[in-house]
Amino acid sequence: MRIVAWNIRAGGGRRVGAIGRQIERWGADVVGLSEFRITPPGRGLMTALAATGLHYQLTTAHPRRPASNALLVAARWPLRRVRLGGGPGEPGRWIVVEVAGPLPFVLGVMHVPNRVSGRKYPFLDAVLRCAHRWQLGPALLVGDTNSGRRGIDEEVPSFNRREEGWIDALAECGWLDAFRHLRADTRAYTWYSPNGRNGFRIDQAFVNAPLLARLKDAAYVWGGAARRRRRDVLSDHAALVLDLTDLSPPRSSRSPKRACSRSTGDARSPRRSRDAS
Repeated sequence: MRIVAWNIRAGGGRRVGAIGRQIERWGADVVGLSEFRITPPGRGLMTALAATGLHYQLTTAHPRRPASNALLVAARWPLRRVRLGGGPGEPGRWIVVEVAGPLPFVLGVMHVPNRVSGRKYPFLDAVLRCAHRWQLGPALLVGDTNSGRRGIDEEVPSFNRREEGWIDALAECGWLDAFRHLRADTRAYTWYSPNGRNGFRIDQAFVNAPLLARLKDAAYVWGGAARRRRRDVLSDHAALVLDLTDLSPPRSSRSPKRACSRSTGDARSPRRSRDAS
């Protein structure tokens, strides 16, 4: 089973045809798209994805605000929306669904606000509360988190102690960063600042304990880059491509209880920083 998480940049616009073809070439079984918009190009993308077999679709886009960034989940198997108490209070940027595939699992997709909005840390804390209370079995939390680890996930100082602490707190709950779990010290950047052209890894997938044994691979891919020799021809973000294997049902649908931090920690940064996007 292949899952693709991708920020498609401002709804895709004229790029939606190429975005749909790229997703088809990747052979995605489930996709979670950030910055999706319910504009005519966005509706065209939904139709294109359905034509590739991703018939089941749920979006957080609101028809009265078609140009607002939202999320889209599309899959080959039925989807059912899950409402979690205590989750982020921004419905356009957070969605949780059950995927009724050969390996049933729950997928949470997020697009975390940036730091200057003042909404970032409440959002991160709410995601962490959901992770701490999780009782829904195998699951992935994916998306553009606007967060990362200091040093290894940035070319210049940007992330702070609170954002790094959020990733650590998820790990304490049993939710591991899929890419770092498989490639502990590998540097990879998923977004580059438009002015400084500095790289940051701000797109992640967190896998919980019941699903971890099924994780085969996690890689970042720039859509269209091999053909046109530009990483940002389809989006300013790399896509995160995850492969799950061994489709037999897990023995237990519950994660072992572990100690877990309930807060992302000190909001103060030990050094001057800025948001990656």
